[in-house]
Amino acid sequence: MQTHLLSWITFTPLAGALLVLLLPKNNSRLIKSVATAATLLTGALTVKALTLFNAAEPGFQMIEKAVWIPQFNVHYYLGTDGISFPMVFLTALISILACIGSFGIKTREKEYYFLYLLLETGMMGTFLALDLFLFYIFWEVVLVPMYFLIGIWGGPRREYAAIKFFLYTLTGSMFMLLGILALYFKSEPHTFDWVRLANAGFDPGFQKIVFLALFLGFAVKVPCFPFHTWLPDAHVEAPTPISVILAGVLLKMGTYGFMRFSYPFLPDAAEWFRPALAILAVIGIVYGGFVAFAQSDFKKMVAYSSVSHMGFVLLGLAAFTSDGFNGALLQMFNHGTITAGLFLLVGVLYDRAHTRDMGAFGGLSAVTPVYAGILIFFSLASLGLPGMSGFISEFMTLLGSYTYSKLFTGLACIGIILAAAYLLTMIRKVLLGPVNDKWKGLTDINLRELITLVPLMAFILWIGVYPKVILSYMASSVQVLLASVGGVS
Repeated sequence: MQTHLLSWITFTPLAGALLVLLLPKNNSRLIKSVATAATLLTGALTVKALTLFNAAEPGFQMIEKAVWIPQFNVHYYLGTDGISFPMVFLTALISILACIGSFGIKTREKEYYFLYLLLETGMMGTFLALDLFLFYIFWEVVLVPMYFLIGIWGGPRREYAAIKFFLYTLTGSMFMLLGILALYFKSEPHTFDWVRLANAGFDPGFQKIVFLALFLGFAVKVPCFPFHTWLPDAHVEAPTPISVILAGVLLKMGTYGFMRFSYPFLPDAAEWFRPALAILAVIGIVYGGFVAFAQSDFKKMVAYSSVSHMGFVLLGLAAFTSDGFNGALLQMFNHGTITAGLFLLVGVLYDRAHTRDMGAFGGLSAVTPVYAGILIFFSLASLGLPGMSGFISEFMTLLGSYTYSKLFTGLACIGIILAAAYLLTMIRKVLLGPVNDKWKGLTDINLRELITLVPLMAFILWIGVYPKVILSYMASSVQVLLASVGGVS
């Protein structure tokens, strides 16, 4: 029996967005309350889905399927498994916390929360769609609100950053659309259905062409080197809650695309592109680390650290091993919680000091001790301290990639050293040393800001100490994916 639970998860934020449109624009408290309630209800529905999810079942669950456009064999087709559900849960969690973090937005709040909730619907749909046509619709829906959220509520160069983000993503999406159409016309009968395409058995030459087309769409979103240059601009200019969404969820859509579509549909091409993917992963890890180390802007440093940490996901995908795939998927979740926290902390400091120049601070641990403690916590999680979630996922990724290439694994370890270097340097500049007289009156972190950070800290510790809590949901689906590409368990 269909519960339509996944549809409720997907479209509850949209219902909230439409309700926000009906509210008077000068009633700020009501607008915020409705938007927060919509994200909380979506989170509650996601928890309900979690109780129904069977971790031992490798196939899709809670499936909803109905004919949508019969002339083109397009279906409204939703489903979830151990690969997509962690991303759905992450999206719900980050959306709630970033919505609470958005209470600092004071201009055009009605439009802001409408676009914010529309963005959440697009993200949820992207992770749940099992029809390629429907997937592409949701993928593009994400692009529009993000463009306006950066372009209207962003920093001084917001229009440049928004246009750059839009052009990069749209260009990649056009190549992806060509790949989707190629799959549709090559299949017999023509279909966008995930199950049929995964069992179609396309010839190797065709697979390579389509894999490249899909790669260009997904790599821009990751972002994979050298398609990453939109990311620092978008992060720096975006308002803090949108940076949180961007780092916490949107980057994962790219690597999710590889796992959900490129690998199952095009296994021969995935094997053929494997060395190139590993090389790009290692370049991203090392390059991102060096560039992050060179930054003086706090937010830009965290942005480039995302390039480095997402490189570990690509390295795990290139490993074709159980540890590599599990590590990659776990890294997607862990990076979402850790980097979201770092961006929230950047926003806390910027709201008070109105500067992100790390060199302008110093000694803040004496002025804002609670903030300092939390910043150190997230920094240690990001650099991979054992006992925190970042260590588990990066270790599993390296363990998986070691059987494929000892050289790539060794080079990737440079990224871990660089992470320690730029994060500890940041701590020294911002928190240690004599107190700058300019910041002696700085207030410590408040209750609302703590509410956005404490849940992330709880997940970081919980997964770091007991990773089975999430790995058990992933394992069976990852094994099916591994078998489809001929990987090693």
